[in-house]
Amino acid sequence: MKIITAEQAKLYNNFKNLRLNLLKTNAAIWFNKICRTDGLRPKYNSIHFKESSTRDSRTTQQAIKYRVNQEIKFLYKRKQHFNQLLYWMHLEGATMFDGMWPHASSNTGTGHSIIMVMQYKILHDKIKTLVGR
Repeated sequence: MKIITAEQAKLYNNFKNLRLNLLKTNAAIWFNKICRTDGLRPKYNSIHFKESSTRDSRTTQQAIKYRVNQEIKFLYKRKQHFNQLLYWMHLEGATMFDGMWPHASSNTGTGHSIIMVMQYKILHDKIKTLVGR
């Protein structure tokens, strides 16, 4: 595939980067859902109470669950926003590339699979360290 103008290159690169951000957001959603179901506390969730009684420990656990749920809601809103932007980029690319956009959009996923394998490996390692604590 040959990119002729700078506008086409800009659209192609923006689409590629946005798709990678969407894939990373999906990985973050997966990580937070695993943390929620297993009762793990991610590193970003730094809620500390005195924890001298059972009431304090319950409050801490509820605050951790609430924070993880809020993070998942935020990530789903972000995913929705990325999907809308990708939709509009698809429409713009279809008009700009004159029938070659399906080939261009399918070509963007070649490098993403390697990046996402590494991303999921990092998240698996994070889960293993959280379980080991």
